[in-house]
This record gives sequence, C-alpha cells and structure tokens, in this order.
Amino acid sequence: MIFQFRSIRFKFSVVILILLAVTTLSFSVFTLKTVENYFTGQAVSKAEAISRSAAASAAYSVLSGDMLGMDSVVSRVKASHLDVDYIAILNNSMKALAHSDLNKRGKILLPGPGRLLSLDRYCSVIEQSNGMLQALAPVSFFGKQMGYVLLEANRSLLKRAQDSAKASVLKGLAVAIMLGIAGVFLLTTTITRPIKELSAGVQELKAGRKRPLKVYSKDELGELTRNFNEMSALIVEQKDRLARYAGELEDAYVSTLRVLAAAIDARDPYTLGHSARVAQLSVRLGEAIGLPKKELEDLEIACLFHDVGKIKTPDYILLKAGPLSAQEFKEMASHTEDGTNILSKAPSLAKYIPAVRHHHEWYNGKGYPDGLSGDRIPLHAAIITIADSFDAMTSTRPYRSPRSEAVALEELVRCSGTQFNPRLVEVFVKVFRNEHEGFMLSELI
Repeated sequence: MIFQFRSIRFKFSVVILILLAVTTLSFSVFTLKTVENYFTGQAVSKAEAISRSAAASAAYSVLSGDMLGMDSVVSRVKASHLDVDYIAILNNSMKALAHSDLNKRGKILLPGPGRLLSLDRYCSVIEQSNGMLQALAPVSFFGKQMGYVLLEANRSLLKRAQDSAKASVLKGLAVAIMLGIAGVFLLTTTITRPIKELSAGVQELKAGRKRPLKVYSKDELGELTRNFNEMSALIVEQKDRLARYAGELEDAYVSTLRVLAAAIDARDPYTLGHSARVAQLSVRLGEAIGLPKKELEDLEIACLFHDVGKIKTPDYILLKAGPLSAQEFKEMASHTEDGTNILSKAPSLAKYIPAVRHHHEWYNGKGYPDGLSGDRIPLHAAIITIADSFDAMTSTRPYRSPRSEAVALEELVRCSGTQFNPRLVEVFVKVFRNEHEGFMLSELI
C-alpha cells in the first residue's frame, strides 16, 4: 500500500484530477457562453418577430396616411410586451410618423451604434453598448417600401432566467476550483520539489559546478535524481579531461598551421617567415579597427593559409629572379584559386576561403581572381592585401633590395583607393605612427 502511494502512477492520478478540474473549468466557461448565446438568440428572435409583425400591421396605415392606425399599432405593441422600451413607425426619411413616446413624434430617429447581431432583408438587430437591443424592420406594401419600424427592447425578463442558469454553473465551477486547488497543492509537494531540484542541478552543472542533489522520494523521480548525481559527477570529470585535451589539440592545431606556413614560405628563401609577418601585421590592423577576439584568431589563421596555393606553383616560377612572363604571371596568380581548392577539401577550413581567394583583389576592381571592388571584397582579404604588400615591399627579393618602412607606407598611401581600401590604409599608417614614435608620417595622411 505504501509503495503504491510512492509510485509515479499515483502521482499521475493526482495530475489527472487536476486535468479534470481544468476540464470542468473549460466546460463551465463553454456552458456559460452557450447559455448567454441561447438567451441572446431568444431575445433577438423576439425583437425580430415583434418588429416584423408591427411592420406588417402598419403597412396599410402608412400607405393611407392613417395616423390613428399607426398610433394604434405602436400602442398595442408597447402594451403587449413589457420588455419593449419604445416602438416607432418611420417614413423613408427616418422621420417618426408614430411613436410610443408622443414627444418624439416628428423627430428623425436613427439606429444607434453597436454590435450587429442579425441582418437580413426583413429585419436587422443591433446590440447597443448598454445591452439594449434595437430592431429595424422595413414597412412595405406589395414590394414597395414606405418606411420602417424601429423598436428598442431590454432583456430584463430573459436576463433573470439567464442569471439563474449562470448561478448554477458558477456553483459547479466553484466546487471544481476547490478540487483543483487541492490537486495543485498535492502536485507541488510531491512532484514539483524534486523537479526544481533537478533543474537547479542542471543549471549548476552548466555553470561548471557540481553538488549532490537531495533525493526527496523513493519513486521514479527519486531514482532519476540519484542517477543524475552519478551522471553529473561523470560529466564534470569528463569535462575537465576534455578541456585539457581541447587545449592541447588547439595548441597542436595552431602549431601545425605555423609549421605548414613556414614550409610554404621555405620554398623560397626570400619569403621565409612571410606568412607569420603578414599574420602579425594583419592582427595589429584588425585590433585597431575593433575586431573581436574570435575574429582576430580567424584572421591570423587565414593569414597563415593565404599563400597555401603556392604549393602547386612550379619552382622555376616561384624562384625566378627576373620579371615573370604573361603566362608565368597567370600561373602564379592561380595560387589564390589553388588555395581555395585545397581548403575546400576540409569543411572546417571553409571559413578561411574568402580571405585566401580574394587577398589579391584591388579596391578599384582590377585585381584577381574575380575582379571584386570596394566593400564587395571580404574584410579579412582587404586587411591581408595591405599586410601582404607591406611585408613584400620591406623584404629582400632576388630582383630588388628591400624598401624602407617609410617608403612602403608612402606606396600604400599612393595606392589607397585604387589597390587598397583607403579606410584600412589610414588606420594601418596611424598604427605605425603610434608604434614608432620616431617615425614622422603626418605628411602621408
């Protein structure tokens, strides 16, 4: 017996009781709405019947101009129906020919604003904001319309019956709510508490903290809590171990990239260390324009990869001391597309492709391989273009001596807006001016 009370089956029975209370509430609301709709329908039907009957009775009197006949019609209707506040017979101009209130005879009467409840060719009924019903029925004789019957009715008689029905429904609703409160209390004390404890444990586990959760019961939820304690201990242990492995893998990954970049540069003794220097310059420029840390890391790796396509460039072109022929230049320029093809083999490296492919695009659109211009050039590629050119100009080449940093900066400024992004060049020059106090570069900007 005790075991049954501890079982999840028992607790679900409690939940079902609560669902029953909710169902009762929903049914009560539905019933109240149905009762209201029923009595509203009855009131509308009655207003329609009275107004249409009065319109039929008044047709001949309106046609003949018989004022006594029209007064007789409105008097009979008003006397016969206690819930009719007033009734009037109007001509086509909405002027009252007869009215149960003699003071309003001869006045223009229009239906008031409200919610339209019924509309057809014989009658329309409007519910006004004060709850009164207003019915308008045309007066016609052999198809010729001669005016209208306008009446206003209250629902006091029907409302008493409606209120009585609602009272019975509300009594049942009150009983259902009391049962619901008792069920909610039971649910809170038996099920919610261990669930909250589990939720708190999950949040602490996400934050990297671990504490044994308190076991409140011996049912399935209690067993779940005990299993969670064991699982969280294992997760924290594995998380610490994975964090160490991830750090080691990240270091190995970056080191591998640096070795690969160095191997590419080492094919040409004149470009040894070029990719690392380009990465350093690019990161400094990226920091100056406010790139976030993660993006700076991606930019640095893209720099290490930017010349990876030169693996496919023949040595006789890569190491040529003199100017390249048109065909040789074309083959050399293909290293951007070769690099794209190499990186596309590994999905994890795909994010570096835009920078590798477009780092030889020109701001004016005359670069390669795709002739991009302006802001269509990816930001990382535009940064690498500047750093790559600066390092190339300040490094020794077999066909020329290195240029000074001042001359290289002058060349960047001269080509700003044609080869290079002018905003990035301005920042690059300012970075050098700030880092080299002895450098007088104000005339370059």
